[in-house]
Amino acid sequence: MRAVRLHEHGDADVLQVDEIDRPEPAEDELLVDVAAAGVNPVDTYFRDGSYTPVDVPFTPGVDVSGTVAEAGDAVEGFEEGDRVYGTGIGNGSSQGAYAEYATIPTDRVVALPDGADVTEAGAAGVAAVTAWRALVDHADLGPAEYCLVHGGSGGVGHAAVQIAAAVSARVITTAAEEYHDALADYGAETVLDYGRDDLADAVLDASDGGVDAILDHRLDDYLQFDADVAATGACVVGIGENSPDPGFSNDGAARSKDVSYQFMSMFNTPDLRVPLRGVAHLMDTGGLSIDVARRYDLEEAADAQRAVMNDSFLGKLVIEP
Repeated sequence: MRAVRLHEHGDADVLQVDEIDRPEPAEDELLVDVAAAGVNPVDTYFRDGSYTPVDVPFTPGVDVSGTVAEAGDAVEGFEEGDRVYGTGIGNGSSQGAYAEYATIPTDRVVALPDGADVTEAGAAGVAAVTAWRALVDHADLGPAEYCLVHGGSGGVGHAAVQIAAAVSARVITTAAEEYHDALADYGAETVLDYGRDDLADAVLDASDGGVDAILDHRLDDYLQFDADVAATGACVVGIGENSPDPGFSNDGAARSKDVSYQFMSMFNTPDLRVPLRGVAHLMDTGGLSIDVARRYDLEEAADAQRAVMNDSFLGKLVIEP
């Protein structure tokens, strides 16, 4: 089979397509004929060594969708030809999905319903599971609550807007103006330009004085902002930052309103199958659509990884072997 591999850590140029033996599934694994593999920033961190370096040669790709080609001897509930999708591979402990075939442990893959698009599912994993964990599990977001999603056009952001709308929350999000109409179509009640000078006032106006849940992907930019626009008892879920040392300029704004902060990583999810099934249900019933901005083949994996870190686009990028 053909697979994208790196033989040393470095920039995107270290990625190459190799002809290698098709892997055999372990007793608790599925061998999946890959239809699509999502391209995520985390894939680049394992490639360049920012995260604990993986043994090389190595195939990146955390997200995957496709059909079961073979099931391990101990696997139950899956048969050859079943459509599946999953996430949490290609993270150092296993090879990833930038390949024609990938082996996936059954604790991080679920059946894909007929109503879900297989390419969208390949892009869904990290983004949609992170959004689900942040809003459903950690923030316990409920109907009529105000939810602020920073960066609504991103992979996690546009999934979060739809998940929040699916639970009948009142969604406020920020994005460049070119994405406003699309995010409104996805269920955002208010879409604001993230660069406006009066952004905090606009959020407070849109939320009747404060938001109940906040999803923040840039804590170094918005940690204090989140405290300022939060309602009493709000939950802020932090999923990332550009600088590792975010801090408050006035933590009293958070203390005075009993704001709670939850920092999370998708890789700590106790059972990935739980949010994966929830996301699959939303994709099946039309409550969640992953916007596939661009598609790449295996030979274009380096271009895809450059784009995911440097370009502006709505939704996700995918590799289709």
